[in-house]
Amino acid sequence: MLTLKLIQEQTQYVIDRLAVKCFDAKEIVAKIIELDNKRKATQVEVETAQKEMNEISRSVGQLMKNGQKEEAEKAKQKTSELKQTIKDLDTKRTDIEAELQNQLVLLPNIPYEDVPVGKTAEDNEVVKMGNEIPTLPEDALPHWELAKKYNIIDFELGVKISGAGFPVYIGKGARLQRALINFFLDEARKAGYTEIMPPTVVNQASGFGTGQLPDKEGQMYHCDLDDLYLIPTAEVPVTNIYRDVILDEKDLPIKNCAYTQCFRREAGSYGKDVRGLNRLHEFSKIEIVRIDTPEHSKESHKEMLAHVESLVQKLELPYRILHLCGGDMSFTAATCYDFEVFSAAQKRWLEVSSVSNFDSYQANRLKCRYRSADKKPQLCHTLNGSALALPRIVAAILENGQTENGIRMPKVLVPYLGFEYID
Repeated sequence: MLTLKLIQEQTQYVIDRLAVKCFDAKEIVAKIIELDNKRKATQVEVETAQKEMNEISRSVGQLMKNGQKEEAEKAKQKTSELKQTIKDLDTKRTDIEAELQNQLVLLPNIPYEDVPVGKTAEDNEVVKMGNEIPTLPEDALPHWELAKKYNIIDFELGVKISGAGFPVYIGKGARLQRALINFFLDEARKAGYTEIMPPTVVNQASGFGTGQLPDKEGQMYHCDLDDLYLIPTAEVPVTNIYRDVILDEKDLPIKNCAYTQCFRREAGSYGKDVRGLNRLHEFSKIEIVRIDTPEHSKESHKEMLAHVESLVQKLELPYRILHLCGGDMSFTAATCYDFEVFSAAQKRWLEVSSVSNFDSYQANRLKCRYRSADKKPQLCHTLNGSALALPRIVAAILENGQTENGIRMPKVLVPYLGFEYID
């Protein structure tokens, strides 16, 4: 959430930068400024009435002492009237603040100056490519056929048990999942991240804190009876650890990682691009989350990008890194880089990670602040990224590794798997 101070003091800048996200902020910004001015004016009225009431209340005793009983009764009546006035003004102020909050959450985060201008994924900027794309024979199989051939993933059984988008992993397929989870967690630990095992359901306050609510209700599974949401990513519970917390500057940056199951409705998804593991409703993912100071957050972002890149390099997967344009960025991100791996049998790039810096946007929602010894609390910066999401990594490993002898596993995973080939 953008701060009122920024909106009031740099109004045109906010409007211009949000236009880079293809968002017309003029009307909402004008409404926010109007409501904030009303809030301030109402606050002045409250304080003026309180001051007057206090002065009159102090006079009552003196009037009684002087025998001015009639004047004292009038003063008491005036005090009673002022109490009601203050109560009415407080109600008015509360209503204004509620509407102000409703307007503030409609504004997305401001993109950084280096974010590419563009409207769609076609306008994203490829900043780096690595590892060679393998050449497969013409009869190479897509991963969903490989999964059936080697009996390692059963999509139909998942439909029977739950529905489309909930695959069942079997034998070496299940072991590959577990190997990747352990590999990613071990790499995160080596990079200085503390492992967290959070809940996979969150309340509304947590969903609001990281920006999933009220923006993404349609994508989240909701438990109506308990008013809880299944998490779409570990970003939500892990970042919310620091909701309503004032941190000590010397403890920053905070670096956490977490493995969780993730749940997304992906409403409206259909067609060949969602076959097999390309788009699921439930999937495994390791998330890295950082809380940092404004001065160091951009350096933290670079370190996170380097960490994710090291993972796809070690998995021997062809990859590319894209700097997302304004129109393709998430509502809450100030800047974001996507990692994609090449799925050789499908002949297409698959997104496997988004690494974002949210600046102070999430922290303002979370009231996540830090304080140095001689300063008042100020907002932290929050960052997160997938390190990594499993389904499309598995799809690329299966397709790119297929040989006449079976599916060759990346060398780095063999110690975790106990086998070199799925055959």
